[in-house]
Amino acid sequence: MTYQPKSDFLHAVAERGFLQDCTDLEGLDEALLEGPLTAYIGFDCTAPSLHVGHLTGIMMLRWFQKTGHNPIVLMGGGTTKIGDPSGKDEARQLLTDQVIGENMASIRRVFTSYLDFAEAGGSAVMINNADWLDELRYIPFLRDYGRHFTINRMLTFESVKLRLEREQPLTFLEFNYMLLQAYDFLELYKRTGCRLQMGGSDQWGNIVNGVDLTRRVEGVEVFGMTAPLLTTADGKKMGKTAGGAVWLNADQLSPWDFWQYWRNVADADVGKLLRRFTELPMDEIRRLEVLRDQEINEAKKILATEVTALCHGREAAEAAERTARETFEAGGLGGDLPEIALSPADFAEGGLSVVQLFLRAGLAKSGKDAKRLIAEGGARMDDAPVTDASLMLGTDAFAAPVKLSAGKKRHAVARLN
Repeated sequence: MTYQPKSDFLHAVAERGFLQDCTDLEGLDEALLEGPLTAYIGFDCTAPSLHVGHLTGIMMLRWFQKTGHNPIVLMGGGTTKIGDPSGKDEARQLLTDQVIGENMASIRRVFTSYLDFAEAGGSAVMINNADWLDELRYIPFLRDYGRHFTINRMLTFESVKLRLEREQPLTFLEFNYMLLQAYDFLELYKRTGCRLQMGGSDQWGNIVNGVDLTRRVEGVEVFGMTAPLLTTADGKKMGKTAGGAVWLNADQLSPWDFWQYWRNVADADVGKLLRRFTELPMDEIRRLEVLRDQEINEAKKILATEVTALCHGREAAEAAERTARETFEAGGLGGDLPEIALSPADFAEGGLSVVQLFLRAGLAKSGKDAKRLIAEGGARMDDAPVTDASLMLGTDAFAAPVKLSAGKKRHAVARLN
């Protein structure tokens, strides 16, 4: 990037690796310098929790607020009813209004860790696009806004080209998504004066649509900006573990497992992740990201603790770090390890199979997965290898809590109540 931003926000996001494309970088910089600006990012409600892939957008909103501006969290109560085709090989499962509402209520919680909302004296607000999308009348909408979109251009967007090139169906319902997202920007400008939409690079086409529509209808200068998607050093998408997605809600993924995810990232990714997902000073990040060999593990612990502190609170982060130290360095049972409670009834009919034990502990996704783990030497009980997948355990094996391990990085504790 040859242009050097002058505004605090653009300087921060450029320095920390959030800035990929912008519709008018110099114009946005000038607007930011003129006074507080309002920006939004949209989040659809397709699951009860957001995941690590959403953290980039959440941190962009946080930096926006920290540098004196007004962030909007736009909840996709309306757009979730259609489903964003961006980056998808097939249509999303259509959710009921009830499920969307439940997901939205669950998702809301994570934002209070990152943003100060207006009701508590802050400048952030949360808005639901169902407030206007549910009220749209289809024919007037097409007459007023559909005429600003050409099929020719819409067919050039990656979300559309991907499906067509693979000869996979793209429904007319999904094709409408980009019109509705563009309309969101126009509506937010009218309601709040919002002049910036941000998102991941896969949203570039949708964002440009919103910028163009708002300019055409209102005759105002608005802006769009994207950040690179979260990928590992070898180009793979980040945010998956052996157990599935890395969720942000504690009831979907414990703070301990969240901490462990960041502790175990590849060495080559540490600097990038420190820049994006912590608020450590850049001088400290530059010191940490050049560490090598064993020293890089200390940088990973700092990364894990700082990211977990932002998401789940400093107390939970320090508890996870303490548990890791007790488990891995002192050889004990950390107090924050995931636990399963066993009862005498679990041992009826000949005992509890070791396969079921690892399955219940969440260290295997299926019986077949547990047997494979045992066959490959990755299953351990109190650090001793489990070699027999047919092993049946009695209550005497749990006279004291037992540490269960799947490989070197995933652990749990089994206790008999």
